[in-house]
Amino acid sequence: MSGIQIIYSNETLATVRSSYIDNQTDFAKITAALLKSKTGEFDLESILYLKLRGLGICDLGCIGECINLERLDLSGNNITSLIPLASLKLLLVLNLSANRITNLEPICNCDNLQSLNVAANLISSVEHLHCLHSLRKLESIRLKDNTFSYNNPVCKNTSYRNLILEMFPNIKVVDGERVVGRGSDLYQLCKDIDESLKGFYKNGPLPDVPDCKPWVEEGFWDLKRSNNAIIEEAYKQFNDVLHECRLLNNRAAHVIAQTERALSMKNQPKQYVL
Repeated sequence: MSGIQIIYSNETLATVRSSYIDNQTDFAKITAALLKSKTGEFDLESILYLKLRGLGICDLGCIGECINLERLDLSGNNITSLIPLASLKLLLVLNLSANRITNLEPICNCDNLQSLNVAANLISSVEHLHCLHSLRKLESIRLKDNTFSYNNPVCKNTSYRNLILEMFPNIKVVDGERVVGRGSDLYQLCKDIDESLKGFYKNGPLPDVPDCKPWVEEGFWDLKRSNNAIIEEAYKQFNDVLHECRLLNNRAAHVIAQTERALSMKNQPKQYVL
């Protein structure tokens, strides 16, 4: 009986491997069928969030037809060309980490992009970042990730971070680190100073202040709702991980229950009918 079980196990394993290889071949190019199976949406224009992580994709295929897409995760694939992404005008969050990308120019058409992750690619010089200058709403960009030892050749140039700060006036996060003195941090600091000054002059007249023009543009200190997209993406990815953990836990509990039943039946005393 044990020999039969081993042969059956090997045949099953061979079938699984064959199926996995076929699926990886199918995933090499993004097709309408793949998108519909992953999202359950029949109409590609209805897709708002798409996660295609680690599927061996090298051709973006019809991804450009998802014109209402807001969040896209293509990390851990073999992508080299981003041309189909040029039509995604509403895209807010884009994760392209761990691919083989050298040219970011097609992304410059994604006018609403707020968060971009291109860590672990082949971006070689700061000149390849100039094409992103038109992304005025960009708040977070990542070219390296020390947690996973992700990097780009351009990161060897110590001036690339300063270039990013000059290019994007609204940038708040670079390589996962919050930019000091920008956004809500500076807003809170100035607010605290104002409150302190009010308390200082509470018991006396305010000094005469000469008329002068503000040194920043109107609305500079205002908090922007666009930062919510980054937070929502983080929550979304965290919830995805929790969901996968729950599935693994349920599968493990099922296997344990089956094993316990099998052992209990095996240990039962044999009964003979006379």
